[in-house]
Amino acid sequence: MSRATTIVRRAAVRPDRVADTVSLDHAARAAASGSLVAEGGLAFEVALTKAAALEDGDALRLEDGRLVAIRAAAEDLLEVRAENPARLTRLAWQLGGNHVPAEIAADVLYVPASPANAELVRGQGCTASPVSRAFRPERAAHDHSTCGHDHSHDHHGHDHGHTHDHDHGHHGHDHAEAHDHAKAHDHPKAHDHAHDHDHAHPGHVHGPGCNHDH
Repeated sequence: MSRATTIVRRAAVRPDRVADTVSLDHAARAAASGSLVAEGGLAFEVALTKAAALEDGDALRLEDGRLVAIRAAAEDLLEVRAENPARLTRLAWQLGGNHVPAEIAADVLYVPASPANAELVRGQGCTASPVSRAFRPERAAHDHSTCGHDHSHDHHGHDHGHTHDHDHGHHGHDHAEAHDHAKAHDHPKAHDHAHDHDHAHPGHVHGPGCNHDH
């Protein structure tokens, strides 16, 4: 079986090298893999050297140099319209917050057809009509939003837990150690050192910097 190892972007596709065409929905284009059979019967295996999403009009290059063109397959979608641009903009913002892929045009949105998406559309005062067409969602913008949300959440949770455990454990250890040292040796300087350190360290934990972070 022939193997496809390279993606050729639309602008570089030579029509005379195209041997067949395969239709893929947006999910299959985002993670092309496994064995496929093109419309003309050409069977091949997708074995990309570097994983990447396929776009409508791109092609896969086989090992013998032939190309298999990529076509966006028709999917069941909701065509969403609103009485004014503001409603449509608010809906697009909410769809992004819910990680719903959406294709955005000047005065219309296209989203996957599902009861949950239909309810979300109605809740924003927009109308949805079922259609069957190729789906080309705003993949790059959606991926960027999801990444920022996760990174921000994980980073904040890690720092908070680490700071809390470290500060309290370290403060308790230093206070007890300094106190025992002063008591055992009955040395005024040791007592003064413990006193000064205790005042400085809590100031670092509970001072303005900590309040600002929380």
